[in-house]
Amino acid sequence: MQETVALKSLRDRPFELLAELERRGRALTASNVSDSSQAGEWVGVALRMAGELYLVARDEAREVLGVPAPLTRVPGARTWILGLANVRGQLLPIIDLRGFLGSGSTPVTRNSRVIVVNHRDIPAGLLVDEVLGFRRFTDAEFTAERPPTIVQCDRFIAGSFRRGSEQWPVLGLRTLLEDPTFSGGNA
Repeated sequence: MQETVALKSLRDRPFELLAELERRGRALTASNVSDSSQAGEWVGVALRMAGELYLVARDEAREVLGVPAPLTRVPGARTWILGLANVRGQLLPIIDLRGFLGSGSTPVTRNSRVIVVNHRDIPAGLLVDEVLGFRRFTDAEFTAERPPTIVQCDRFIAGSFRRGSEQWPVLGLRTLLEDPTFSGGNA
């Protein structure tokens, strides 16, 4: 194992300083990877909807976008289908998630975001009030309990994570997209 070098001693040698910083970074990353694999880490995207906090699995969210403009309305579509957006040359239906769930429409503010769902067959961008970034939990913090929510999404909650006094319901986006009320438009 290499000795720890004081960074101050490398002040006048920039190449050696960068090499030492890289070595320390790699060592720290390696220790974090082994810690997380032992603990069983779950990573999700945190979001706010109707004032409540939710999580979606990182692998179910392809990307997070600002609200695209312009949106092209689709004649005869349900009110929760806000329209189509051209995202890097691909047409993406933009869905008001709260509107689909029957909990009123999502007001578009500067914090509003669209979560692009990672689904092979069903392209969709879901409008939410705000995306708060990644949250990490251990498997021990997971519970199958479905906490009561203001937004009517019980059938799409796949459990929750509890940390201290906070409980984070996990929305199953694949389950939501594959639900007949979503694809059939009978919500």
